[in-house]
Amino acid sequence: MKADDVKKLQQKKYRNEWRHFLVEGEHLILELHKAAFHSKKTQQHLQQAELFITEDYSDWVKDKLGDVFRTTVVGKKAMSQMSDTKSPQGIVAAVPFPPPAGQHEDAGLRTLYLHEIQDPGNLGTILRTLGWFGGYRCLLSPGSVDPYNPKVVRSSMGAIFHVLFGQDVSIEELARRCQSIACLDMNGTPLSRIRAGHHDAFIFGNEARGIPHEQLSALNVTTYTIPGSGTIESLNLASAVNMCVYELSQPD
Repeated sequence: MKADDVKKLQQKKYRNEWRHFLVEGEHLILELHKAAFHSKKTQQHLQQAELFITEDYSDWVKDKLGDVFRTTVVGKKAMSQMSDTKSPQGIVAAVPFPPPAGQHEDAGLRTLYLHEIQDPGNLGTILRTLGWFGGYRCLLSPGSVDPYNPKVVRSSMGAIFHVLFGQDVSIEELARRCQSIACLDMNGTPLSRIRAGHHDAFIFGNEARGIPHEQLSALNVTTYTIPGSGTIESLNLASAVNMCVYELSQPD
C-alpha cells in the first residue's frame, strides 16, 4: 500500500474497499506482532501488515520486531496526515482484514451479540473484555459501529487481533445459530444465578434504545438483571457486558 493511501484508512469506505484498517502506536503494533507470529494460534493474514514509521522509530522496529514486516520510512508531515491522533507517536500499520471465519474456527465459542451499538469506545472496551476472558466471539448487527473504526481499534488495546467477530448478523440469523439466548431486563432473574452452559448467546442492545423486544418476543429468550441500589437508571453498556461476561466465566 502506498504511503499516500494509508491516511484514507481513517474512512470506512476505503477500509472496506481495500480491506485494510489502521493501527497506530507502540502497544498496538506489539500486539499485532504477537498475534501474527507468537500467539498460540498465529494469524497469517496479519503477517502481511505494512509498517510506516518516522526515522526516529527505525531502531525501535529493529529491536522489538526485527524485519518481519515490510517497513516504509516517511517524514513527520506525512505521519501526521496518516495518524488519527493529535500527537502521533511515529508508527502506524496498514493491517489486512481477517478472512471470513469458518465454522471450525468458532466452534465451541460463546456468542456475545451487539444490536446496533454505536459508541466506538464501548465496542473497543467490550472486545478488550472478551480478549481478557477468552472463549467468546462477538457478533454485530447491521447498523452497528464499524469495528475497524480507529477509535474502536485503540480502545480495544489489541484485543481486535485476538477476538473473532462477525458483522451484519441479523437477529434472525442469530436465532438460527444459537438455540438459547439470554439478555438483560429490569425484571429478570438476578445475574448471579446465570450459568454459562445454559445459554449459547447473550444479546445487548443499543446504548440509547436498548434491545429490540419486539424482535425478541418470538424467540425463547431468558432474561436476567443486574441488581443495583443506587439512584441512576442504567449502567454503561460496556460495564454491563463486563459484569455479564465475568458471571458467565465462573465455573458452574
